[in-house]
Amino acid sequence: MDFNFTDDQEQLRDAVRKWVDKGYDFERRRKIEAAGGFSREAWDELNELGLGGLYISEDDGGLGMGPVAGMVVMEELGRGVVLEPFAQTLISSGVISGYAGADVKDSWLPRLAGGQAIVVLAHQERKARYRLDVCEAKATKTGDGYTVTGAKSVVPVGDEADAYIVPAQLDGKTALFLVERSASGVEARGYGTQDGGRAAEVVFDKAAAALVTINGLAALEHAVDIGIAALCAEAVGVMDKTVALTIDYMNQRKQFGVVISSFQALRHRVADMKMQLELARSMSYYATLKLNAPADERRQAMARAKFQLDASMRYVAANAVQLHGGIGVTDEYIASHCFRKLTQMQMTFGDSLHHLGEVSARMNDTAGVFA
Repeated sequence: MDFNFTDDQEQLRDAVRKWVDKGYDFERRRKIEAAGGFSREAWDELNELGLGGLYISEDDGGLGMGPVAGMVVMEELGRGVVLEPFAQTLISSGVISGYAGADVKDSWLPRLAGGQAIVVLAHQERKARYRLDVCEAKATKTGDGYTVTGAKSVVPVGDEADAYIVPAQLDGKTALFLVERSASGVEARGYGTQDGGRAAEVVFDKAAAALVTINGLAALEHAVDIGIAALCAEAVGVMDKTVALTIDYMNQRKQFGVVISSFQALRHRVADMKMQLELARSMSYYATLKLNAPADERRQAMARAKFQLDASMRYVAANAVQLHGGIGVTDEYIASHCFRKLTQMQMTFGDSLHHLGEVSARMNDTAGVFA
């Protein structure tokens, strides 16, 4: 299998990396966090690079570059510890492209590709505990359309988004709907998140909705899998940045008259961090390459990848703080922001125990050991 990136993918990586280095430095990130955790200006700058159209076909105004391009972009955004949730654009454009009818596609795909609209997945409910088949929100057919009633939690930039992709029960089955934030009956209460970003609790009270697909559970699983693959790639970028910061600090910090990078025990710790980073990178590649696989194979791959990424994130984040000492938890230093980001990502789209259960439930009788 060829793991080399194409020229187009490398050019895309270079463009995003240059924007992160020049346009999204640590000081700007801190200002965005202090202002609420989301910057529409930074979001527009991302979309000026054409990133909104990565998962959208050229016929619909996008680039049609696919999952590997998405992975490349998310890695670079992770290195910048970017607050704006670009993964949500990958999720919404992938779901609308793959499952929606012509009317929804025509209305939203060109706007997503051009960056004129922010559409986010609003699927988490308080009682669900990461399970996608648990959904209390209800949808009702009303004339030519639908209405949705229910509540969703921890919706990324939920009070800034233009619309939501919402799972709700329709005639006893989960369907997927698109609800505009401006619709009557929608209320979003925003708040800051641990990583410095922004989320919201969103309540729908007979809010007008457009049907995306009646096969909602399959579409929702696919949406979350896109999110997991994007998160894995972003986490690799954050860990890459964290390891680099740690090595740089150890090459400057002196103890007993010598730099601490000369101590063999600490060098071994850094070597273990690097090993976890590379293991995470390989599992991120695995997740991305499985995004277009059949549903059962794809779901199992995402659970495996997320479980390993959680372990790697936990190890790299904890050791980075320990090797930095007190400065590693100060708000003025970027390492603490990487730590918070990695900690929150471990809980996003399912924690370690959830995905361990998913892996276990999907094993066959031989547990994958014998043919």
